[in-house]
Amino acid sequence: MDEHALKHPAEGVMSMVYMLRRNGYGVNPKRVRRLLRKMGHQTVYRRRSLSKIGSPEYVRPYLLNRMSFTHANQVWAVDITYIPMKSGFMYCTAIIDIYSRMIVGWGVSNSLETKWCLQVLEDAIQKHGKPEIINSDQGSQFTSSMWTQTVEGMGIKVSMDGKGRAIDNRWIERFWKTLKYKHIYLHPPSNGLELYQNIRDYMNYYNQEKVHHTTKEVPHERYNASRVVNQLIHEQLLT
Repeated sequence: MDEHALKHPAEGVMSMVYMLRRNGYGVNPKRVRRLLRKMGHQTVYRRRSLSKIGSPEYVRPYLLNRMSFTHANQVWAVDITYIPMKSGFMYCTAIIDIYSRMIVGWGVSNSLETKWCLQVLEDAIQKHGKPEIINSDQGSQFTSSMWTQTVEGMGIKVSMDGKGRAIDNRWIERFWKTLKYKHIYLHPPSNGLELYQNIRDYMNYYNQEKVHHTTKEVPHERYNASRVVNQLIHEQLLT
């Protein structure tokens, strides 16, 4: 189901039911709808009132339109995805530095709680420093007082995708497809520990060795080079 939803994100419950039945799974729409909710996958319909994503008072505008990404730690993007295992599933939270495409923080959990997302962010900041802006979707984890007040309290600007606009957070969405198609689906984990180890190994390869198709550089090398340049500029300004 997860693989099919990645290939065909606009298809709904009945399309998923027909696909599963053709593959020998005797499922009904009720079960598929329940599993799609667990995956966090939802079709967006044009209607008067879309499903409630979070608290409107904590929704923030999208700040990345026409922005040029010129240095590391300028903008980070955060997202959560559903990761299937041979038995059960877990969720993976990851944060990508948009300039370098390096994954600056990640973690796996069996819950979608906001505090878990904040833990991943705080660990990333401890290792790499603070970003100027962090972008997310309007999921309930991010449109909450805990997320917005904590992040803004750190002096970080909060940016959020428009409803139904996955393209607004396309950098992390592309990474999820790479992770799943080139690693998870080829090496399906049996349990949470194996999942963690598999993702850790792929993250190390992606950050340290893989040349990114867009930047034509290894993410870790591009990130570090930018940090060195920024430090030199900062030192020159102080002298």
